[in-house]
Amino acid sequence: MVFFKKGTLGMNKEQITSVEKDIKTDIQKSKMSRDRIIVRTGFVGIFANVFLAAFKVLAGLLSGSVAILMDAVNNISDAASSLVTIIGTKLAGKAPDKKHPFGHGRIEYLSAMIISGLVLYAGITSLVESVKKIIDPVTPTYGALTFTIVSVGVVVKIVLGLYVKGVGEKVNSSSLRDSGADALLDSIISASTLVAAIVFVITGLSLEAWLGVIISLIIIKSGVEMLKETISEILGERVDGEMARNIKNTVCSFDDVLGAYDLVLNNYGPETFNGSVHIEVYDTFSAAELDELIRNITYKVYEEHNVLLNAVGVYSVNTKDERALKIQKEIRDIALKNEYALQMHGFYINDNTKTVRFDVVISLDAKDRKAIYDEIVREVSERFPEYNFAIAMDIDFSEL
Repeated sequence: MVFFKKGTLGMNKEQITSVEKDIKTDIQKSKMSRDRIIVRTGFVGIFANVFLAAFKVLAGLLSGSVAILMDAVNNISDAASSLVTIIGTKLAGKAPDKKHPFGHGRIEYLSAMIISGLVLYAGITSLVESVKKIIDPVTPTYGALTFTIVSVGVVVKIVLGLYVKGVGEKVNSSSLRDSGADALLDSIISASTLVAAIVFVITGLSLEAWLGVIISLIIIKSGVEMLKETISEILGERVDGEMARNIKNTVCSFDDVLGAYDLVLNNYGPETFNGSVHIEVYDTFSAAELDELIRNITYKVYEEHNVLLNAVGVYSVNTKDERALKIQKEIRDIALKNEYALQMHGFYINDNTKTVRFDVVISLDAKDRKAIYDEIVREVSERFPEYNFAIAMDIDFSEL
């Protein structure tokens, strides 16, 4: 990707169009590659779980073990989870349309929610069946084939869980991460049924129904945690602190940028971020220079962070009045003396209209942000009564 640095002749219409097309093409190629990986992993999950379910049903029927049969049902629910992942990924990969101009990427979060629901259902079903067997116990009969099938199931589930979860982390897929975590949990379930079988063979003591209750509660807890995490993502979480810091550093890497503020990133699906940022520049900049600088910032942020900045706002900084700099320092000391006042930016004095404007960032940890803001307004107004103040109470959406 080509960057046009300050001091060049700038870009003509054809160059601008070419670079914008490059960005869109890169986004589409990256998403297609990610989707292929998720779908391939989903098919691996379906094949492995259907294979395990078939053999566990056989083992459960031969031994009369309700724990092994419930484990087989759990494998079927896992196969359904993988199918949901594939369908969700395909739907999420649909191109933007008039009704959904930012694409359909958030469908992946809905897929993760469905998977969480399947995990909860499997846990509740297992709990009900385990309680029934405590009330009306059935004596199982274990053989060599049963032990072999369950042992193989434990190994396969561990390998599958690590693989699926690892791919999920790599491509940032909530659905795959949840499926992988569920598979690892299932390996514990299978191992528990194996331990219960060994205990029964050695001592004649049947623990599988009680063990089923414990395992069911663990599955339910896991499902609730998955559901809470997915709902939090749908509601909109704060952007990762390191990511925000890196983006701001990239913006500030341009010599003419004095500071980067108000970074807002909107998540339209995993690995799909659009956003905006404000920059501080000297008030001597022309519109043409600003246009060139903003375009360069946009391209560089996308190239380094895969984040598309839809807007770059501008704060002007006084350069013609030394007195303005002294007033700025004094007001900054007043505004930031409160521990919850994190930052002041966008400061500018217009002596023609006797107006001072700036933004003050007040932490979301403060119990009463409005009270802190009102106190700052009161103090600076009393200190400089000759000015009218336009002070915005701001939020740092990437508060570090």
